[in-house]
Amino acid sequence: MRPVVAIDGPAGSGKSTLARSLGEVLGLDVLDTGAMYRAATLRVIAVMGEDLPTPVGESRDDSWKLHVAEVVRECVIDVDSRVRLDGLDVTEDIRTDRVDQVVSIVASIPVLREDLVSRQRQWIYAHGGGVVEGRDIGTVVYPDADLKVYLTASIESRAERRAIEKAIGEKAEIESMIDRRDKLDMSRATGALPSIEMTALAASGKENNIMVIDSTEHNADDVLNMVLSRLEHIGIYRFSKTEVPEHGVEKHPHEEVPG
Repeated sequence: MRPVVAIDGPAGSGKSTLARSLGEVLGLDVLDTGAMYRAATLRVIAVMGEDLPTPVGESRDDSWKLHVAEVVRECVIDVDSRVRLDGLDVTEDIRTDRVDQVVSIVASIPVLREDLVSRQRQWIYAHGGGVVEGRDIGTVVYPDADLKVYLTASIESRAERRAIEKAIGEKAEIESMIDRRDKLDMSRATGALPSIEMTALAASGKENNIMVIDSTEHNADDVLNMVLSRLEHIGIYRFSKTEVPEHGVEKHPHEEVPG
């Protein structure tokens, strides 16, 4: 089996950019697990509407969660360069504001997460490894990943990136939305997003295969080079020094180190 690189972190930290770049350089397939949850959310909205309960506490009637999980269980979700839901291309549809507002609520449902985590593990085995990004890859989906990267950034920086990405200027509103998502992602009962303090503590004990990167003051090339340096250090890949591509890191040829 080829290496598995897990990339976790909050919204807007640069996970997708890093995952795509690593996949290209290392010749590995890439799975965006967030896209899976977004596709599931799109189906839930179509079936149940957008007025879902806020997942605070467990004292209320939680039968709606089982209904949501059943709706998603019946879906076929394919994530590649495009995202397909039951065969339909929904790559753009899953990035809308209405999905942004609901995805953390849908993703908080334990039985639904169990279903999608199982699918994510199946993807890893079917692809013989890969670069997998999300919120709980290194902690829940694949704790034995060869390298676990926790990527973070200040909320201001993340909001600015999202504002540019969405071509809108309401940075304060985006900050509020990101802060709300962070709180929901970190407080859910299953597959919670680790805090940077918890991840840094883990990294201090296993510094070879866990790394924490704050991308606030670093561009995408800087972050990619940091990860590639760590991969080289732990002996997963050896990079040729003869060719430097436009993104500033050695790309081809590279050879896998046996073992």
